[in-house]
Formats: sequence, C-alpha cells, structure tokens
Amino acid sequence: MKQETQSKMKYGSWGLVIGAAIAMIIGFGWGGWSTASATQEITEKAILEGRTAICVAQFMADSRKADNLVEFEKIDSWKRHELVSKGGWDKMPGQEEAGYGVARACAAGIELLLKK
Repeated sequence: MKQETQSKMKYGSWGLVIGAAIAMIIGFGWGGWSTASATQEITEKAILEGRTAICVAQFMADSRKADNLVEFEKIDSWKRHELVSKGGWDKMPGQEEAGYGVARACAAGIELLLKK
C-alpha cells in the first residue's frame, strides 16, 4: 500500500472512532438516549406511581372511608401498609395479588392526603 493511502486509512479510522465517541456522548448526555436497564427502571417507577394513584383512589372511594381513615391514623406509620393490604386497595382491578411495593407507596400517598 502506498504511504499516502496508508496515511488516509489511519486518519480515516481515527476520525471514525472519535466521531462515534462524540455521537455517543451527545446522544446519551443530551439526546435522550438511554440504556435498557435505565429504561426498565423508569418504566417500573412509572407503573408503581400509576398503581399507587389507583390504590389511593380505591381507598378514598371505599364506602367505609371515614372508619378506614380513623383506623389508618391510629396505626403506627410503619404498619399502615398492612391495613392497605388487608383492605385489598393495593390490588389492581382484575388482579389476584398486588404488585410489590404498592401497599407501602399507597400508605405514603394516603398519609400525604391526610396532611393537607
């Protein structure tokens, strides 16, 4: 291979590597790209937030709301998720079992409503 061609190949390869690195830095930093694990984490958080809102709404729509609120306030804050689980408000419509963490997040949401 000629010296001139070899030089072009060398600088062309470096340009390709540096260009790819810059594209990745810009894409992940400002372009909104994300890894699969980061996307999975964001999705799980959004699902939990949606289920928590449904759980709080189910708790507030219950016909025994006043009694439930009195009982909820009497229980220690670290045990309130058990009341939510017992009442079944943490289960989504059509589900037999609640998702992990829904009862705890729901109890925290109800506590926020009570503070207002």
